[in-house]
Amino acid sequence: MTEATLLRPAPEPVETNDTAPSDEVEALRKAVLDRLTYAVGKIPRVASKRDWFLATALAVRDQMVERWMATTNDNYERDRRRVYYLSLEFLIGRLLIDSLTNLGLRETMRVALASLGVDLDQLRQLEPDAALGNGGLGRLAACFMESMATLGIPAHGYGIRYDNGLFRQRIQDGWQLEYPEDWLAFGNPWEFQRPEVNYSIGFGGTVEAVQKEDGFARHVWKPGEIVEAVAYDTPVVGWRGHHVNTLRLWSARWPDPLRLDAFNRGDYVGALADRVRAESISKVLYPSDATPAGQELRLRQEYFFASASLQDLIRRHLKQHGDIATLAERAAIQLNDTHPSIGVAELMRILVDLYDVAWEEAWKITTAVFSYTNHTLLPEALESWPVPLMERLLPRHMQILYLINALHLDVLRVRGADAGLLSSVSLIDEHNGRRVRMGNLAFLGSHKVNGVSALHTELMKKTVFRDFHRLYPDRIVNMTNGITFRRWLYEANPGLTRLLVEAAGPKILDDASLFGKLEPLAEDAAFRDKLIAARRANKLALAKIIQESLTIKVDPDALFDVQIKRIHEYKRQLLNILETIALYEGIRAQPMRDWAPRVKIFAGKAAASYQVAKLIIKLANDVARVVNSDPTVRGLLKVVFLPNYNVSLAEAVIPAADLSEQISTAGMEASGTGNMKLALNGALTIGTLDGANVEIRERVGNENIFIFGLTAEEVEERRSKGIDATETIASSPILREVLDVLSMGVFSPDDRDRYHQIVDLLTHHDYFLVTADFDAYYKAQRDVAARWRDRPAWWRSSLLNTARVGWFSSDRAIGEYAGQIWDVPVRASRQDSHAG
Repeated sequence: MTEATLLRPAPEPVETNDTAPSDEVEALRKAVLDRLTYAVGKIPRVASKRDWFLATALAVRDQMVERWMATTNDNYERDRRRVYYLSLEFLIGRLLIDSLTNLGLRETMRVALASLGVDLDQLRQLEPDAALGNGGLGRLAACFMESMATLGIPAHGYGIRYDNGLFRQRIQDGWQLEYPEDWLAFGNPWEFQRPEVNYSIGFGGTVEAVQKEDGFARHVWKPGEIVEAVAYDTPVVGWRGHHVNTLRLWSARWPDPLRLDAFNRGDYVGALADRVRAESISKVLYPSDATPAGQELRLRQEYFFASASLQDLIRRHLKQHGDIATLAERAAIQLNDTHPSIGVAELMRILVDLYDVAWEEAWKITTAVFSYTNHTLLPEALESWPVPLMERLLPRHMQILYLINALHLDVLRVRGADAGLLSSVSLIDEHNGRRVRMGNLAFLGSHKVNGVSALHTELMKKTVFRDFHRLYPDRIVNMTNGITFRRWLYEANPGLTRLLVEAAGPKILDDASLFGKLEPLAEDAAFRDKLIAARRANKLALAKIIQESLTIKVDPDALFDVQIKRIHEYKRQLLNILETIALYEGIRAQPMRDWAPRVKIFAGKAAASYQVAKLIIKLANDVARVVNSDPTVRGLLKVVFLPNYNVSLAEAVIPAADLSEQISTAGMEASGTGNMKLALNGALTIGTLDGANVEIRERVGNENIFIFGLTAEEVEERRSKGIDATETIASSPILREVLDVLSMGVFSPDDRDRYHQIVDLLTHHDYFLVTADFDAYYKAQRDVAARWRDRPAWWRSSLLNTARVGWFSSDRAIGEYAGQIWDVPVRASRQDSHAG
């Protein structure tokens, strides 16, 4: 699929107080021409579309820089406490339209470019998605960065500047193939390289104890390897352009470009070996950890960016305040999941070893500075590292971890803690090989630990951090996730946004509480007709993408049933596919029934080493091949799998969705943000009581959402009785038939044994309880079809979803972080109101 096929035809602009006075148009026109001449080095008559994109992006960046410098100066002059957001992912997507929208210059730029014979909407197609993330974790970080700027919070995001991202997904004969992302092939016009901002990051080596004059020992780490972290800065502009923050990403560099002695001996490959090893740190997001080398690279990545970020923020603090002892008063550091949690040990090393801070005072500063967001209850996602690897790669940090652990357990032992409790809260897992528990480290080293939905937070207290919660009952708090409405509604769905402005006035763009004013219109047939027309335009645009990328023609008047997310067994794309097979068999066997036409739309990437997930992708494509080529279906069902899911593809799919699939095993999805984006755009949710689905149901009303399946408590009870599903399958005729056709190779005639593994997993090892929830899911889907045929009822529910989810703004979420965790003020904003 080409890059262009990921974009809809040019949408009509939305009024955002973004007019085009002639003097501003002329100024932007001149700015673009200047950048074309002096930065790109082209004259208009020979400039390519890519040249025009670069010139436009650079002109927009100049507009951001003026505000960026003003913000930076203001932060210093007002001596404001800063927030540092450490995340291994920042899935920022394309920035041209996003930046123009937030600056209020989109239509001005459109007119300016038109006067030069250039179409803004053609230029947006040329911008690659920044390959800096994978899924919800990275997209949440991007939404939060934009909201921190919108709310005027002085903030830096810190991460890694990946050369090749996760991977570019291609589907060949139904199988996922992985290729490097080349998003930097033509450079990145939004970033500023800062070669003068670089830090030495050590690995390996030895630790020596040096006697001090006071008789105590000072530990000196002498790394065996040094890698340089070089900064690249991207300005992040908030809504209305009032405040601009910094996303600082680190690129790994070897201190010497090559070993000249080896090069002169003719060993040209060996001369570059050290450089290649160093630069591999910032090559790829989530390198496979299936090998010891892969595990080591992941740990190197995490320490690399955590250390560089801490060195950088301490440099900034000392430059402004001069005293390391006041760090906690002037800085708040948020750990986005366990990836940066090695930063707890690194900050202790810096304070104790480099600044000679007493251990107790250093620990007090560390815990006051750090807070930790947990994003998962999955054991494999709560990272742990083999002790031998940590001792070899970070020997001083391993000493610090041992001491943190010993002091912590000593206190508990004095309080009478038993062996079971001590083992549970230890930083070292002594079972199945000694490993460092990074989730425990993040919890112990933070003053606040938050979950990302009400259900997830309560489950944290009962499961993964149960014993920690008993010891520190005030530490865990809830911060339900949110999304930025600017990108996911105003930019992605201008047709719907125009209707909202028409109904509630332009202030709705600034005030999420005004979404509630839409509710009376749910009974207005004329307004519902406008809503239907706006959705149909989006569906036509998505149908065009599907046609161009997959050569599959879909009916825009059919129900667009969407599941777009990372492929994982707990997210249960498999449940959706099994129901699709059941629907297919039903349409063929019972042609007399009034089947609602439906298009099943899948998209998502499977981790390169996750073989079951990749087999699920193959199954989805095999089912699509059979269903789409069967004339007996009569166009009532189509199945598509869109490759290389990213932010730009999501921006095309979400506004066109009628039904949002949020069907994870209850108790396993921390929150989800796709559920919020789809509900905001008017899709009805079919889902379990998992993650933020619980809170979405509370706000949109039980009658406007399709909830099915086991609850989190019932899931645990069911698992406690065993996960063999033989009896469950036997009691479900529809499910039994679906698994039979899979076993017989109906969807894999070239390899009839291909899906025996899936059938065996579901029959004997159904940990994710696909079979247990199948009948309830199948029934809920028939309820969906009945509601779809009742057009007034469907579109009433659709509008009420949009009207009642204003609370899920990332501005609200960031306002809560600011007040309850970071202790920083925010600019007055109504996007943080409890709308809905």
